[in-house]
Amino acid sequence: MHLSTTAHLFNFVCLCGLTVPCNAQNANSDLTPTPFETGQFQWRVERPFLMVDAERLPESAEHPWVSVKDPSIVRFGGKWHLFCTLRKLKEGDGRIRIGYLSFENWEDAQQQDWSVLTLTMSYHGAPQIFWFEPHQKWYLIYQAADDKRGLKYGPCFSTNDRIDEPAGWTLPEPLYVVEDGMKAGLDFWVICDASTAYLFFTTNNGQMWRSQTPLESFPSKGWSRPEVALKADIFEASHTYRIRGTSKYITLIEAMGENRRYFKAYVADALGEEWQPLAASKEQPFVSPRNVVNQDMSWATSYSHGEFIRHGHDQHLELDPESVRVLFQGVNDQEYRDKPYGNIPWRLGILEMVH
Repeated sequence: MHLSTTAHLFNFVCLCGLTVPCNAQNANSDLTPTPFETGQFQWRVERPFLMVDAERLPESAEHPWVSVKDPSIVRFGGKWHLFCTLRKLKEGDGRIRIGYLSFENWEDAQQQDWSVLTLTMSYHGAPQIFWFEPHQKWYLIYQAADDKRGLKYGPCFSTNDRIDEPAGWTLPEPLYVVEDGMKAGLDFWVICDASTAYLFFTTNNGQMWRSQTPLESFPSKGWSRPEVALKADIFEASHTYRIRGTSKYITLIEAMGENRRYFKAYVADALGEEWQPLAASKEQPFVSPRNVVNQDMSWATSYSHGEFIRHGHDQHLELDPESVRVLFQGVNDQEYRDKPYGNIPWRLGILEMVH
């Protein structure tokens, strides 16, 4: 029975004076569309909880650390485990590293000491963390290149038996080798359903790409040649999740507008199917200064590289639609517009959905 039919039947029964075993308030609330149906989102931003602190990072006097960005986070063992890109004021190799931080509460993060992963001495960044149940291992997905090891720029992985052991990560291996003529892309992201692992990534020409492999072939066998999954006014960092309690998926993706970064969102009935806009325009964004209710108090005007705070920590990447928070990197207009991209002092904050 459709919801609209249910509503009419409920009203008819009440008008006839019949007793019904339900509460009118509950019936009406069940019929209220959610933001995940209407695409109408509102957010409240909290103060930044994490920024670069030279005293908490390995010494880098000649080329100081400038930003913390590209966050990926899970809750495990009573702590938050955060992986992100750390960037120095330096050109060439060595300017970007993957950092790791663990803390019990958000307010504790800034006082914790960083671990900088020694995966390669060349470029690597934009990590994603999850527990892969079939292998009983933690996986870190990221973009990397290492000429000394013959590792071409592309999607790489490392594994670890313990998420809290920074020295335990294996050296990077490619998910697949980026052959001549293939799109390398950036901001690689893995999500799995019951039978298949999917890899999503973006290219800075308004395209989101998809590759897939059978779950038993993950991580480094059987990947299909990447194909365009979405073409729109999008920029980078597509991060995809299953909406808990439904069969639908949502991808949160960064867009550009008025020299600012903001978020759009698209939904699909399955990871291999077509993506449809949910909140995907400047007038109706997923997150931008337009729909942050305390924007006049916000420290950020660019909302960039978002990661939903997940329900769980495994390869299914579920989000709870009843408790939605987004971890993001942000800066204000002056910081974003007056500096080269590599010098922008990104810091991390949290957005909470307003119901």
